[in-house]
Amino acid sequence: MNIQQLEYLIAVDKYKHFGNAAQACFITQPTLSAMIQKFEDEMDVKIFDRTTHPIRTTDVGVQIIVEAKRVIDAINELKSKANLLNNVLAGKLNLGILPTISGFILPTEIFDFLKNNPKIELNVKEMTTDNIIKALKTGELDAGIISTPYTAANEFYHDFLFNEELMLYAADETGKKDSFVVPEDIDVQKVWLLEEGNCLRTQFENICELKENTVKPKNLEFVASNISTLVQLVDKLGGISILPELAVEQLTDQQKEKVKRFRMPFPYREISVIYYKPTYKQKILDELIKFIADSLKDKLNFNQNPEEYVSVKPQ
Repeated sequence: MNIQQLEYLIAVDKYKHFGNAAQACFITQPTLSAMIQKFEDEMDVKIFDRTTHPIRTTDVGVQIIVEAKRVIDAINELKSKANLLNNVLAGKLNLGILPTISGFILPTEIFDFLKNNPKIELNVKEMTTDNIIKALKTGELDAGIISTPYTAANEFYHDFLFNEELMLYAADETGKKDSFVVPEDIDVQKVWLLEEGNCLRTQFENICELKENTVKPKNLEFVASNISTLVQLVDKLGGISILPELAVEQLTDQQKEKVKRFRMPFPYREISVIYYKPTYKQKILDELIKFIADSLKDKLNFNQNPEEYVSVKPQ
């Protein structure tokens, strides 16, 4: 028995498929199958029922997998402690990020962090807040970046990242006579929203009382899943949407002319890192949080005059 065999067991249990598990472990399927068969023979137990599709973990196998995960966690903690003693920042971190955040910090702050820390392996997944919370509870994720405060996340540790202003993206005359917009001036029947379950959608609904979108073609049923799509819809069909401040940096000069600010107090959203409990990966988390927060400190409007802002809750 060796550590790799335990990792292969955990992978097959997760994917319920030998081929997908082998791909995730970066080995061939025959090699993975042979290693697991060798483990089963050595332990004299049957971990997986290979006659079912998807593959089923046997009752005995479920208990073996639990112990295998404990062993792997203990080994990783030992490696992390050794790294700390040697003053080396290294290890693997599974991170979930909201789609309305990842596109604006992944290719910048997070990429820069990884360049500065080449021994850190970061596995990033775009997920909704509720799915991030579920994945944290099952151990699939080590941490998540979400908009806070969020009631369902109260049982987790929270580390603040940044506050980000919420702005309008409008193709019509909204705000042209005045550089600022009040919610009452918005034609709420011309608003493009993200799909249900997205906290940015809820935050826009909390700012304005929204109705059915009248600029949408009558024979179209559609909800956007990302901010880029919202921008394109406004550009092509007109109407209004909401943008987080970091999204504005990625717009063209022509598109930036369509960005309007609400009248003071300016609405903003709070972004935080949540995690289930301090672990051997805490040092990596602490350094990642500090790096992102420091990098964005001078980029965001909120940091200049925080007294001019009001928080918009994500639920």
